[in-house]
Amino acid sequence: MLLPLPFFCNGSFIMEAKVFKEIVLSETSRGLVHVFLAQRATSKVLRNSNFLIVKSDNQLGFLVVFFSSEILLLQVPNVTDIGLKPRQVKKVAIIGGGLMGSGIATALIVNNIFVVLKEVNSEYLLKGIKTVEANVRGLANRGKMTKDKAEKALSMLKGVLDYSEFKDVDMVIEAVIENVALKQKIFSEIEKACPPHCILATNTSTIDLNLIGEKMNSQDRLIGAHFFSPAHLMPLLEIVRTQKTSPQIILDLMTVGKVIKKVPVVVGNCTGFAVNRTFFPYTQGSHLLVNLGVDAYRIDRVICNFGFPLGPFQLQDLAGYGVAFAVGQEYAKAFSDRIFKSPLLELLVKDGRNGKNNGKGYYIYEKGSKPKPDPSVLSIIEESRRLTNVMPGGKPISVTDREVLEMILFPVVNEACRVLDEGVVVRASDLDVASVLGMSFPSYRGGIVFWADMAGANHVYRSLKKWSEMYGSFYKPSKFLEERAMKGIPLSAPATSSASTKSRL
Repeated sequence: MLLPLPFFCNGSFIMEAKVFKEIVLSETSRGLVHVFLAQRATSKVLRNSNFLIVKSDNQLGFLVVFFSSEILLLQVPNVTDIGLKPRQVKKVAIIGGGLMGSGIATALIVNNIFVVLKEVNSEYLLKGIKTVEANVRGLANRGKMTKDKAEKALSMLKGVLDYSEFKDVDMVIEAVIENVALKQKIFSEIEKACPPHCILATNTSTIDLNLIGEKMNSQDRLIGAHFFSPAHLMPLLEIVRTQKTSPQIILDLMTVGKVIKKVPVVVGNCTGFAVNRTFFPYTQGSHLLVNLGVDAYRIDRVICNFGFPLGPFQLQDLAGYGVAFAVGQEYAKAFSDRIFKSPLLELLVKDGRNGKNNGKGYYIYEKGSKPKPDPSVLSIIEESRRLTNVMPGGKPISVTDREVLEMILFPVVNEACRVLDEGVVVRASDLDVASVLGMSFPSYRGGIVFWADMAGANHVYRSLKKWSEMYGSFYKPSKFLEERAMKGIPLSAPATSSASTKSRL
């Protein structure tokens, strides 16, 4: 359909058309459209959908507007394309009523799925139930659900201290601390306590699933159900499959994700999986910059100006330092060739700081007021710089805000390249969706891979190569990035056949 713009009409129409053209062809528009379509490509095929596509000639005289009659979006290979039908999940058991377990329980009961919440003692169980109640009532108070529906949801929650209620559950989700031995023990127990059809899922954010399932007999039922905190609010569900996970189990969990209004992204198994593995250099890059002499609060400002809701240091305060220590150890073991070890967190803990948990971190946290930079932390940062001794000639480096941004995010792009090369995700757009929904990467920038392609693989590669020569192996470019940069191939282009043979999917 060809729509000539009526130049004979008033000037305001012409101006509106000009502005519309600029907006619809902008990088922001491209990024948002990419995320919109990529999100729908994670799990299903859309046919006969009317997506508006706009093209323009070089002049303002005409806009060509047409609707596509059929948009085919990719499926999850060997899961959604082999004729399986999802089984209904009516009752779920959750092990662990902490922050994650209570959030997952909330997400399930508000969507009419019965939940059995198990804890190790009455004190922890009561605390977990109260957290779920607070979550549900909070949703009601904000108008997200009626009070009647909130009461109905809470009636679908039952607390237990043993496995007696597990005999008829359709799925179990383990949500305890990141301890391999504890998780192995739990899965050995629930394998015996649950019915044969039961999905056995773990909410681990970092640990390789093969380690968790090492002592299990039915490893085909083991799957990762990685929610993001707070689990009842964050939209992403990272579904982690091993080489042994049954396609039926994957399809069932994808269906549960849709029922509880999450966006399920199926990924392969490795330390950190797709999202956390891709972003582990994010925190480490910020620590390296601080130890090179860059102001921590400036780093947070630069990252927020880019579009993230929080900078890396305030985010670390919010998450708590215990989590950072635990996952840091896993990454150090798995990716020892590209780790930057900083004593800064250890020094903060030694000084009695634990971020928002105790009101003291990089920032000061007081009830009723916004976080404020803590000047007393500067001496701790100076001690960290003295211990790491990475500043060239002992002097702080001089960098622009753009360089600060790129020195933090280009290592993330570099790890994304490794994730793509190893086939941890089905397609690059899945990683874009995961980065936006799981790590709060600004949606209008299209996701981590889309943004990197806009910057250009060659620019990313040459920048990392330069920094690796100046500051060490943390910045060393991956082979995948180097190959794409040298050949002028977008990072989002499908992997080569040689790479696909290594696929974890």
